[in-house]
Amino acid sequence: MKRRIFLRTAVGALALAATGFHAPQILAAEKPFKVGMIVPMTGAFASTGRQLHSAAQAFMKEHGDTVAGRKIELILKDDGGNAANSRKLAQELIVNEKVDVIAGFGLTPITLAVAPVATESKTPMVLMAAQTQTNTEASPYIVRSSGTITQVTSGIAKWAVENDIKRAVTLVPDYAPGYESEEAFKKYFLASGGEILEEIRVPMRNPDFAPFLQRVRDIKPDALFVMLPAGPGAALLKQYGQRGLADAGIKLIGHGAITDDDVLNEAGDAALGVITSDYYATAHDSDMNRKFIELYKSVDPTSRPNFFGVAGYDGMKLIYEALKATDGKGQGMELVDAMKKLSFESPRGPVSVDPELRDFVQNIYMRKVEKVGNEYHNVEFDVIERVNALGEAK
Repeated sequence: MKRRIFLRTAVGALALAATGFHAPQILAAEKPFKVGMIVPMTGAFASTGRQLHSAAQAFMKEHGDTVAGRKIELILKDDGGNAANSRKLAQELIVNEKVDVIAGFGLTPITLAVAPVATESKTPMVLMAAQTQTNTEASPYIVRSSGTITQVTSGIAKWAVENDIKRAVTLVPDYAPGYESEEAFKKYFLASGGEILEEIRVPMRNPDFAPFLQRVRDIKPDALFVMLPAGPGAALLKQYGQRGLADAGIKLIGHGAITDDDVLNEAGDAALGVITSDYYATAHDSDMNRKFIELYKSVDPTSRPNFFGVAGYDGMKLIYEALKATDGKGQGMELVDAMKKLSFESPRGPVSVDPELRDFVQNIYMRKVEKVGNEYHNVEFDVIERVNALGEAK
């Protein structure tokens, strides 16, 4: 097991003390149990916030709003995807609203900005989205209900070398999650005898993929590995088809976000046949998942749940089960410790919390985009069972 290295932050206790910031007092059992959800409901990452909030509401609709005698209150705050806003909102929720848990967090910079607040106030922080592997190291109060980039990427890298893909080009965004995905792919691909012909990094904002894809076509690899956020991922799928890479025999493979279920229909036929790995697809074949989709659409009929949606749903499960395990009285590290012991069946399949990494051990599914009826779906065709946050099968 890799040694855990906790991140240090320049934000000190004196700054918090100056604002009268302190941990909330223990609440009596009859007092409401408050969950402060900080997510982007506006701006470029609004779809992430909508997924997380809708799924949390779906969970409460299914399981009620009372646990161990405590009324659950979900308090939504929109940070617009801005880390400074997120930190301020976290302080306000803890100091003024006296929340018991903070949850959400769509991006890694947001997670890192809020983590010191969670640590200083001893407030559990359920990370439902941001997938950079080291995020949980930012505070001992963080437990993550999504997955890590390394965990997800390991699946497609292992699949590639087992399916006669020997030569690849990588294309990732020029920021930390992109580098992490690139490194994870290279680790498994190179160790199995694969060759990386070129590493391409694209700007995060408004990238034009045409010149990069032309370079890939000229290089003629067996496959192009891509990790991109959902929005740019949809644009790349269209340009991949327009540039004729599929016709040239260059397979498109990648991290599951490039075929995000929430926007997959926008890509249309250009997405057909794309192979990705991830911990969830809307098309996952289980009764629990079908019920989850029905619940989610009863809250938000305009979209279908994606990997962040199921993470929001399971994040609420962590909170409910930890509160139940502490007879409604748990606070701070007591709640975190209760979360560390949990394992349960999720709409994504079986999950358990790794008590050291504070991340899910979960299945990683291989998926191929197919047209099902009038919609496009990530259809699962294989599974790597019980993968931890480091990409290791347990």
